[in-house]
Amino acid sequence: MTNVNNQFRCILLLLIFVCFGAMASYAKTVKGTVIDDTGEALIGVTVAVKGQPAKGTVTDIDGQYSIDVPDSKSAILVFSYIGMKPVEEPINGRSVINVTMKSDTEQLEELVVVGYGQQKKASVVGAITQTTGEVLERAAGIHDISAALTGNLPGVITVQSSGMPGDESAKITIRGASSWNNSDPLVLVDGIERDMNSVDVSSVKSISVLKDASATAVYGVKGANGVVLITTKRGQEGRAKIDVGFTATMKTVSKLPDKADSYDALMMRNLAVLHELPIRPASWSYMTPEAVAYKYRHPANLEEYERYPNVDWQDYLFKNHAMSYNGNVSVSGGTKFVRYFAVVDFVHEGDLFRNISNGRGYDTGFGYNRINARSNLDFSLTPTTTFKVNLAGSTGQKRSTWPSDGQSFDQGNWNNQQVWAGVYNIAPDVFRPIYSDGSFGYYPAFKSQVANSAEQLAMGGAFKTTNTRINTDFVLNQDLGFITEGLNAQAMISWDNRFIESGRGVNDLYHSPQHKWIDPETGVAQTETSFDKTTMFDYYPGSAWGVQGGSVQDWNTIRNLNYQVQLNWNRVFADKHNVGVTGVWTRQEMATGNMIPIHREDWVFRTTYNFDDRYFFEYNGAYNGSEKFGKGFRFGFFNSGAIGWRPSQEKFWHALGLDNWWQELKIRASYGEIGDDTGARFLYMDQWAYGGNTKMVETGYGGTGTPGKYDDGSIYSYYRQSALGNPDAHWEKVKKMNLGIDFSFLNSMFSGTVEIFKDKRNDILINGNDRSMPSYFGQTPPTANLGKAEVSGYELELRFSKNINPDMRIWANLNMTHAANKITFRDDPDLKPAYQKQAGYAIGQTHSHINGGFLNSLDQLYGSPMHDVNNEGRLPGDYYIVDFNGDGKVDVEDSAPYGYSGTPQNTYNATLGFEWKGFSAFVQFYGVTNVTRDVSLVSFSHNTDNVYRLGDWWNGYDCDGDMLLPRWYSQVSSYSNGTQYLYDGSYIRLKNAEIAYTWNSGWIKKLGLSNLKIYLNGNNLWLWSRMPDDRESNFSGGSGSGAYPTMRRFNLGIKFNL
Repeated sequence: MTNVNNQFRCILLLLIFVCFGAMASYAKTVKGTVIDDTGEALIGVTVAVKGQPAKGTVTDIDGQYSIDVPDSKSAILVFSYIGMKPVEEPINGRSVINVTMKSDTEQLEELVVVGYGQQKKASVVGAITQTTGEVLERAAGIHDISAALTGNLPGVITVQSSGMPGDESAKITIRGASSWNNSDPLVLVDGIERDMNSVDVSSVKSISVLKDASATAVYGVKGANGVVLITTKRGQEGRAKIDVGFTATMKTVSKLPDKADSYDALMMRNLAVLHELPIRPASWSYMTPEAVAYKYRHPANLEEYERYPNVDWQDYLFKNHAMSYNGNVSVSGGTKFVRYFAVVDFVHEGDLFRNISNGRGYDTGFGYNRINARSNLDFSLTPTTTFKVNLAGSTGQKRSTWPSDGQSFDQGNWNNQQVWAGVYNIAPDVFRPIYSDGSFGYYPAFKSQVANSAEQLAMGGAFKTTNTRINTDFVLNQDLGFITEGLNAQAMISWDNRFIESGRGVNDLYHSPQHKWIDPETGVAQTETSFDKTTMFDYYPGSAWGVQGGSVQDWNTIRNLNYQVQLNWNRVFADKHNVGVTGVWTRQEMATGNMIPIHREDWVFRTTYNFDDRYFFEYNGAYNGSEKFGKGFRFGFFNSGAIGWRPSQEKFWHALGLDNWWQELKIRASYGEIGDDTGARFLYMDQWAYGGNTKMVETGYGGTGTPGKYDDGSIYSYYRQSALGNPDAHWEKVKKMNLGIDFSFLNSMFSGTVEIFKDKRNDILINGNDRSMPSYFGQTPPTANLGKAEVSGYELELRFSKNINPDMRIWANLNMTHAANKITFRDDPDLKPAYQKQAGYAIGQTHSHINGGFLNSLDQLYGSPMHDVNNEGRLPGDYYIVDFNGDGKVDVEDSAPYGYSGTPQNTYNATLGFEWKGFSAFVQFYGVTNVTRDVSLVSFSHNTDNVYRLGDWWNGYDCDGDMLLPRWYSQVSSYSNGTQYLYDGSYIRLKNAEIAYTWNSGWIKKLGLSNLKIYLNGNNLWLWSRMPDDRESNFSGGSGSGAYPTMRRFNLGIKFNL
């Protein structure tokens, strides 16, 4: 019995050792740290045993984890984290496993920001394209988001017109314009309608552009022209991350008109004089001997230097370069209770104009300084309640010369344009900018038309405009899963304010300096003011300027109050049926100055259904209200629908083996109608005004000094009907159709999108002044819905990404957009010929008298149609102008459609890049075609020797040339230029290029940095164009008077993370 007991004890002891050994083997603990590819600890990484997802853990605030594994020899750990490529690590008996996870850009793109939420990219059936803040930052030295978007998103057309500091915003059109009233898209920043300039590039997380009815319908009336959604960055749980960036940018002029110097201009004037001698013999007196012209180029002394000017105005006015700087610091992180992101961004834009001394004790010129600050806070009040607070503010100060209206510097104002007129319109030989005695040059013959840009700049005063914005958002998000799974609610209120202060600085208007002009024929100097009219002594201008403290433009102050309540429900049934419903109520109150606030209210919903990630259905509706229309028309219901199918998820796709090389194919289509309330307020109301009197006699208008008053009129003033209302004015309606295909193949090495779209807009509002109404109507007609237009086109996008080896990747992004619009109906006069009507042609269609080549002989001249004015001034070498209506003469009725509009129909983009270890580089080319621009650079204007080198002049020897031989003094009809100043606005430019190196480990760790990037990039580095300058449009400045030059930028930058 004792032996049995002993044996039992031995067996029991052995079993205990075996169990403990098995338990020890089963409960092997593995520890480690998980970091990203910049060396930063990752919080919340899921660590699990492969095949046993129940056995898992997550990393803590330091990126550390600890997990018990069943078999330390054969088990495999799987590390997964949103935005990172998953990592599998065999344990192989190790007790410590440290892991570095790399970013997965494709996975980051899987979530797409849509209206009032996010969707998986695979389930999106609307026409939506998205980019990130990192892509925008590649636009070297560009601090304006609208300009940085150029080429990065298919369907988004951007046009710039000026390089003025603080005024470089591009005009954005999405898929072309379908209305002549307004083509600007709705811009939303964190869900609220705001100015795109209120956000700095460093704060942008992503930008989504919604283009079809399915995507834009939930935004109601404001979404008819497309929607741009800007989402700013937010903090994530974890230790604080500090990101610092700084760039220094050197700016130079991109391209300006090429002008002849004094010698060449005088020789070319001789040609013009000889050409017109048969009809104006008196022009012979303007011939200049070559020996005299030689003195302009090679003066012998100071006297000849001033008597025979040869001014290169571009070189005189502009420096070789100007500097701009940008610095930003952001901090992000958080705890389980609060997550934060805060950033401060500063921009300084230097002036390209030289600092011309005025001797009056103040500096003038242009410039821009802006500081943006943002703080986004997320509070987890309870496990189901989140409270978000977004606070943002910006202040930007533009510096300019004192504007002629004393309010703001408008580049479209002719008086303001004279600052850079020398570059475009002032002849090199007309006067010296500043003479040796300190007097400024002027041209007495055309003083009001030929300005001295040096004087305009030096004596222009100093005008500062400060634009201050304060934006606040409060968002409460509540998970209502206790009611039903997948239900949550959100409420938001936002309050935005904008204040503009202007008029601060030095006002030096009407305090002219001494002016002088030296007659080159006689050498006699002529001064404008020889003596002081008060003292009768020699004129001395002195310093009579005054300092002004500025004032807030109360009439331009904006107040914007938004309310929003949103209810979302998303539920998955049987792992295949994904149902989503969103309902939103929004109300906006916006006022400028002391106006009665504008009210807009929207009730919208969206329903989505997704079956097994194969079949998709979406239906949207919006009940919109607008105060602009009368009773019975204020509210409208607009809806849209979309369907999608992913053949790549079907069983037959796998059965055919297509999934081995063709990973993704999705076909989608959408159709819907959206309303637009573009137009003035109170269109339905008659408007009345007080003042004026009745005309009592047949003659006698004016002379009282009071507008609207008649001489010998009634002694009584009256109330009068100043505008007619239209109670039937109602919504413009646009029907949008879209067909899209998304694809990827060869392991997603190639991916892309094809879109075909068509928008048809009906009931377009036409202002009374543009309506076809006889003059005897006696009043401005009311605005009415009397127009139709459509726009159609396609978009192509192809993306390429290939990892050559673990350290090297090459990538490319190619896209192209074609969008052409046409007016299908408009209230044109019935008796007008078809070619003079707007219907049938593009919105903004260019019109001109059409030239049919040169008239090379007198026979051809006499055989051509006569002109109704200055016909006797025509000569061989003029254009044959087409008598378009065939009435035997050329007059204003012969102006016909020519070329295209000023908005390009086709845009192209190609971005190519590579990454190798820490090195990275890319180039971006961008181009446009099918666009016409009017740039009227007329040589010898105002009888000055301002000559543009735009091509070879016609000559009487081989009867060849690129353009007309311009006239010096003889007059021709305004039709004679034909299409000479209408240019093919097509261009190709090297938009951006960059080379960079990034350190993620090694010596930078000793400096306490997680990563360091140094880069050199450039913007607008090369241009091919037929245009005389580099403006893409005339919306800033004028056709022939130019604008502040567009820039070429060279940028050196550094970014690091603490």
